[in-house]
Amino acid sequence: MNCTQRKPDWLKIKLPTGELSHEVSNTIKLHKLNTICTSGKCPNQGECWRCGTATFMICGNICTRACKFCNVPTGLPLPLNPNEPMEIAQSVEALKLKHVVLTSVDRDDIKDFGASHWVKVIKAVKERTPNVTMEVLIPDFQGHEDLVSMIIEAKPEVISHNLETVRRLSPHVRSRATYDTSLKVLKQIADSGLVCKSGIMLGLGETRDEILETMDDLRKINCKVMTIGQYLRPSVKNIEVKEYVRPEVFEEYKQIGLQKGFSFVESGPLVRSSYHAERHVLS
Repeated sequence: MNCTQRKPDWLKIKLPTGELSHEVSNTIKLHKLNTICTSGKCPNQGECWRCGTATFMICGNICTRACKFCNVPTGLPLPLNPNEPMEIAQSVEALKLKHVVLTSVDRDDIKDFGASHWVKVIKAVKERTPNVTMEVLIPDFQGHEDLVSMIIEAKPEVISHNLETVRRLSPHVRSRATYDTSLKVLKQIADSGLVCKSGIMLGLGETRDEILETMDDLRKINCKVMTIGQYLRPSVKNIEVKEYVRPEVFEEYKQIGLQKGFSFVESGPLVRSSYHAERHVLS
C-alpha cells in the first residue's frame, strides 16, 4: 500500500484542546519531561490530555533500538537524569492525576538496562502520591528475570509489555526484541499475580489466524488485558502500512478476545497501549 494514500475517515485525529490539555502540556514543558504522547505521535493525545492524563516516558528520549514502526529517535542516549524520579512525581502531583502510565525507551547501553532507574521513578511517584494507581509499560530488559523482578517488587498495579505484532512478523518489525522473549517476560508478570497486559498493532501484513494465535499465546500465560490498534506510519523512514483495518473488524476481535477470557480488550483503529488504562487496574 502506498503510504501517501488518503487515510480513511475513521482515522481522523483531533488535536489537543482545552484548559486541561494546555495545563498538561505546560507542566511537561516546565519539568522538561518526555511523553510518548508526543514522541510517539499518539492519536489519542487530545482525548487523554483533555482528561488531564499523560503517559510519561522515562530514561530519556533516545532509544538504543530501531524498531521499524517506532517514531522515537534512535542513537546513543544521554546519561540518565538523576532528578527524573522527583520531577515525574512532582508532575503527577501537580496535575492531580488519579492514574499514571510510565513507559521508557530501551536502554541497552546501561548494565541493568535502566531497571533500577525504573524502580526509583515508581517509588518516587508512590511516595509522593500514594493514592495514585499506576501502569508501567516496560521494555523486555533482554529477558533477564532478576530485572523484571525488580519492577514486580515495586508493585505497580498493572505491568504491560507489548508483543507489538504476530510471531511471523516480529523479526521484521522489531529490532532486537523477540516474540518468545516477550512472552517469557509476560509470563513472569502474570505469575506474580499483578495485572499482566500486552498489545499488538494491525495493518502490518498479519492474517486473521495469526491474530487469533497471538491471543491464544497471551491467554496461555494468563495475560488479562490486551490492546489492539491500527499501525499508523509516523514517517517515511518507518515501515509501510499494508492495510487500514475497518472499525467493525476491530470490534469483532474485541468480542473474540473477551470470549477467550481476557478481562479487558481495548480494540479500535486509534487504540494505543495506554488507552483507557485506568480501567485495567480492575482486571
